[in-house]
Amino acid sequence: MGGVMAGLLSNFRNTMAVSLAISLLFIIGYGVHHPGGFDVIFFQALFRWIHVVCGILWIGLLYYFNFVQIRMMPAIPAELKPAVSKYIAPEALFWFRWAALFTVLAGLGIAVLRGYVMEALTFGFWHGLDPVLDRQYMLLGVGMWLGLIMFFNVWALIWPNQKVALGIVDADADAKAKAARTAMLFSRVNVLLSLPMLTAMAMNQTLFG
Repeated sequence: MGGVMAGLLSNFRNTMAVSLAISLLFIIGYGVHHPGGFDVIFFQALFRWIHVVCGILWIGLLYYFNFVQIRMMPAIPAELKPAVSKYIAPEALFWFRWAALFTVLAGLGIAVLRGYVMEALTFGFWHGLDPVLDRQYMLLGVGMWLGLIMFFNVWALIWPNQKVALGIVDADADAKAKAARTAMLFSRVNVLLSLPMLTAMAMNQTLFG
């Protein structure tokens, strides 16, 4: 591989900057060639792109914590655990919680732009006219509320307890152990909810558009 390409790929920030730049060219290209130009449908697509990118980061880190870090921590030698708790975990939690926020904001943005945010959040009862649409909104609404519950868990329960468990907030050993268990349990709640939530998101878009 050429020196320029190797230099680019060796720097994470530069790699992501180039990837984002290429993506922006694609986004502009879609706007230029879309029959409606940069209309509301274009912005629905843009918000969906943000929703997907941030959602991959959010759920990917959720799965990393539960598939890898939490499971493997007991097997890591005691002298090596501070490397995880002081360096890896805080960085991962930074991207985890902000990805959750932007995933939710972009998802709500899609619902607003498509004009069904109230119908979905009220499971179709806000609409109350078409039985087919009401069932669609009910299924989508369940998925949206699962995502909102997961978002609440991240910011109100997992992150505050992780700050205690990781020593970002001063606490004694008993408080750290309790906080670590609480964070773990609510992280597992989010794992439990993640597949139903993703099922609603993916299947609703495919089946109902």
